[in-house]
Amino acid sequence: MAVDLKMPALSPTMEEGTLAKWLVKEGDVVKAGDLLAEIETDKATMEFEAVDEGTIASILVAEGTDGVKVGTVIATIAAEGEDVSAAAAPKADAPKGEAPAADAPKAESQPADAPKAAAAPAPTPSAAPATSGDRVKASPLARRLAAEKGIELGSLSGSGPNGRIVKADLDAAKPGAAPARSAEFTTAATASPAETPAPAAAPSASAKVWWDESIPHEVEKLSNIRKTIARRLTESKQTVPHIYLTVDVRLDALLKLRSDLNKALDARGVKLSVNDLLIKALGVALEATPKCNVTYTGDALVSYKRADVSVAVSTPTGLITPIIRDAANASPSAISTQMKELAGRAKEGKLKPEEYQGGTASLSNMGMFGIKQFEAVINPPQGMILAIGAGEKRPYIVDDALGVATVMSATGSFDHRAIDGADGAQLMKAFKELVEAPLGMIA
Repeated sequence: MAVDLKMPALSPTMEEGTLAKWLVKEGDVVKAGDLLAEIETDKATMEFEAVDEGTIASILVAEGTDGVKVGTVIATIAAEGEDVSAAAAPKADAPKGEAPAADAPKAESQPADAPKAAAAPAPTPSAAPATSGDRVKASPLARRLAAEKGIELGSLSGSGPNGRIVKADLDAAKPGAAPARSAEFTTAATASPAETPAPAAAPSASAKVWWDESIPHEVEKLSNIRKTIARRLTESKQTVPHIYLTVDVRLDALLKLRSDLNKALDARGVKLSVNDLLIKALGVALEATPKCNVTYTGDALVSYKRADVSVAVSTPTGLITPIIRDAANASPSAISTQMKELAGRAKEGKLKPEEYQGGTASLSNMGMFGIKQFEAVINPPQGMILAIGAGEKRPYIVDDALGVATVMSATGSFDHRAIDGADGAQLMKAFKELVEAPLGMIA
């Protein structure tokens, strides 16, 4: 009996995803554990594995298709000994060469003997608008051709079922046929009502923006990851009252400790970074000031008994925050090993959901770019994030005398609904003391 392959939920919050790439084709024999496809979620691109053996009878959703709902049948597998052609699921009607979308509506069938009007021929119905909700209805092939020809789908009317844009509609359109709209980035047809700004109101981060088409430019489609980053950071700044606290921290003792530890760890192939030790320091500081290791829920305050530090990592598709679990009690060498492995897989889009979802606080380090100081946006539902600037030689008072020391600025962003300024100051004080006397955090 044929087995339906359905769009999987690859994270607890996933409702839809992009079928980025098929790793098999119709007729391929697969077994449990074989990789079938790459699916882009709101956080990462993940591999989808087979759980049954058989032959790929039909692929129902073309690669590159956006907005595939969880539970949608994307392919069928014929069991061993089963007729592949009989097991293949019927595909939605589409012009030759087009792959049907997973949710393509079917045209209503008309009876073959339906009576015809005896009077004048019925007027030709106008093409239905090719929009539905917050997306343009178009087949995957039409989307691909439109991108290649520079045709804006929102400017076309679809002749397919229920106004769906198909290949024939693209053939009649000319490259650049989109109406010159004085540079509106997205049309009202492609934006949901929630994304359309009210007249005379400042546009939100997810709303339409204006641009100058006379300037040479490229338009890059937003990935699901970038959309999620935009949505979450906008939500954070709009709903979380941030309070910022900055301390200057002397790094000389930490740099000496790092050098000594690296000499001892050289035989094991472990090389600590300054960031590894700062992750450790933040973990210990959070456990020392439990009022900052919290989440605000609206009607309750969740206090964590363990410090799981999310660490910001830049990837080709956007920022992601793999987590160092129990950072306060992990050794610096263990933190270093975990961070290298997690950061490597993050840049490849191969993190598992449990490796980046959760965390009790975050750390973002831009010191390697020479950034002296910055204020990071809190990563909801966490209560704080620590922003690390560059270490640099500065005039500094050492033992009541003016000298030169290696100093960095660290800024904590705190959710003021959950964390009072005095409690945030206690955490920043604890972090500073741990970095300036680092033996205390590894003792």
